[in-house]
Amino acid sequence: MAPSKKVPTPSDANRAQIDKFLDDVKKLPAAGRDGPAGRLLFAMDATLSRQPTWDRALHIQADMFNAALQVGRLEIQLAYFRGFREFSVSNWLSDADGLARAMTSVQCRGGHTQIERVLDHALRSAQREKLKALVYVGDCVEENADDLAAKAGKLGVFGVPIFAFQEGADPTAEVVFREFARLSGGAYSRFSAASASELRDLLSAVAVFVAGGRKALANHADRSGRTVQGLLTQMKR
Repeated sequence: MAPSKKVPTPSDANRAQIDKFLDDVKKLPAAGRDGPAGRLLFAMDATLSRQPTWDRALHIQADMFNAALQVGRLEIQLAYFRGFREFSVSNWLSDADGLARAMTSVQCRGGHTQIERVLDHALRSAQREKLKALVYVGDCVEENADDLAAKAGKLGVFGVPIFAFQEGADPTAEVVFREFARLSGGAYSRFSAASASELRDLLSAVAVFVAGGRKALANHADRSGRTVQGLLTQMKR
């Protein structure tokens, strides 16, 4: 995989795209606060070009839990691929420290994308247990787009939305990730290497949705920064 390219500081257009993503989250079916914890599969490309994003996600993962725990319970499973056909998943984790330990044990390595294995694992999880959502963070696609889209559509049938976060501006990745969101009933957004705070807001918003549903997300927007507050304005139109 080619090294990640330098991307510009987020523009107003990119911020509008992020707000639209959060608007799309608001329109999804509500998750229940009562009952078992909401389960979120958090999947990341751990090839070499992903190291900066992996490090940023490690630093903001506590915010995901903290935001979600204000409205309900959350369990996260970390999945990643790297190297030659290496694909790993963690146990279900219910605290930020556990997720941090899982992430700090991973060193990014060169290799091609294995998004199909992520989707296959999500499908198996959806059939065995109540999976509320899949978050995928990556920058490129090196697999058959039609095969991936078919599996994203199956996740939609099981009621598992995909929230696809793209770093950089690879046009093929954008097309495929947007299809993931459309076919599964999820949402897509792009972020830049300079926008760690926006990635934090996006991930926290999905965690809140998984733990507490649409109403909880709206309340979260009231307490959050400019990115999520701008989203709430759009929601009320």
